[in-house]
Amino acid sequence: MGTTAAAAAAAAAAEAPAAAPSSREFVRMAPGLDGMVVSAVGYRAAGQQPVLHRGLPSPYLTVVFSLDGPVISGLTPEQARGADAFRTGIVLGGLHQSPAYIEQAVQESGVQLAVHPLAARALFGVPAAELSGQVVTDGADVLGRAGAEVRERLREAPSWPERFDLLGGYLRRQAARGEEADGVRPEVAGAWAWLARHHGAGSVGGLARHVALSERRLTALFRAETGITPKQAARLMRFDRAKARIVRTVAAGTQPDLAGVAADCGYYDHSHLVRDFHQYTDLSPTAWLAEECRNIQAGGHLNGTE
Repeated sequence: MGTTAAAAAAAAAAEAPAAAPSSREFVRMAPGLDGMVVSAVGYRAAGQQPVLHRGLPSPYLTVVFSLDGPVISGLTPEQARGADAFRTGIVLGGLHQSPAYIEQAVQESGVQLAVHPLAARALFGVPAAELSGQVVTDGADVLGRAGAEVRERLREAPSWPERFDLLGGYLRRQAARGEEADGVRPEVAGAWAWLARHHGAGSVGGLARHVALSERRLTALFRAETGITPKQAARLMRFDRAKARIVRTVAAGTQPDLAGVAADCGYYDHSHLVRDFHQYTDLSPTAWLAEECRNIQAGGHLNGTE
């Protein structure tokens, strides 16, 4: 490049506006709905580098109404980045045992809900087990025209309070209609409550005795409703509690004591916790924290589910 051209290029670069700084925003709503919705978070990010985000397993269903383009995801990093990725404006995610991978765009916004799996019948008209066959279900297929209309109204609403009001009204109408449908069997509801009360600790035998069923019968009923076994649900609850403890410690600016977290959350030892992290995140706890540090600092993992 000649001197004149180089000088012109330098001048143009100096006059060009600086790249907009990246920003992340998380806004929380008190869900209500008698525990059907455990947390509700509005999110907005701009100017971020496109990366893959790990959607981790949890004892709750994940519902996302995107306010921008479709949510792009996959069972593997290759699928999430490939032509066969899942693309949907409304995400319904069932209970799963490994991470989902989400392609995060330069700009994105939406509302994400953590929904109690035993509320799926009331809110969505199907048991949670029907949402567990793949990494995500297209919410428009399950929620129909009403769900699609709510998404459009959420996109048009000018503020987070108005969006949360719209969504809360929609969910209350869904729940009112769901009261007329067949409900969850009391043995399954009692088993879930027992597991939650014990934070995923306790034996399946003790759980079966609590609901007066054989282990085999309880497991069959539980899986038919939720898509997973009682033992898998217990592991998810234990992991979710441990992850929440770690996140809160890091958000407070303190180094987490993983051995102490393992002991407090019902793991045999630190290695047991690490094994669960590898299954549910594909990473060690320290590697996952390094990857998610910025989201944690911005408050993205403080979802109020513990």
